[in-house]
Amino acid sequence: MHSAPRALCPHVEWAVAGVLGVRVTLDWIRQPAAPDTWRTEFSWQGRPGTASKLASALRGWHLLRFEVTAEPCATAEGERYSSTPDLGIFHAVTGIHGDILVPEDRLRAAVARSLKGETDLQAEIAKLLGKPWDDELEPFRHAGEGAPVRWLHQVV
Repeated sequence: MHSAPRALCPHVEWAVAGVLGVRVTLDWIRQPAAPDTWRTEFSWQGRPGTASKLASALRGWHLLRFEVTAEPCATAEGERYSSTPDLGIFHAVTGIHGDILVPEDRLRAAVARSLKGETDLQAEIAKLLGKPWDDELEPFRHAGEGAPVRWLHQVV
């Protein structure tokens, strides 16, 4: 969680607890990149699909900036979700080395829009890779260096 207004911090904990099925108490610290907001980091373990459930549980609050990632495993590709108040939510499938895997139909659509003059191909590819979200979240990521991390485990 890169930034959340103080009033939403308990709601974030409840949402995460609801998805993971365990009581959650996170260590919140001030977010220097956005006055009057707080940040926390936590690592979790769960079944494939848990990342999408976490992102869905958090996306309802417009004022949050967050990222949820799931490492690939033997039965599922990895996932990355990024969300900002201005851009909304971004989702990407990630491979074993963390690379974003872009489906060919999305690439073909981007090329087609570019050939029609509707958009710039470079900008389309940047969006497919989540660059606008990375650009907006980078100051918040940097501000969290050295922040405490808590491990959460889903009961299965």
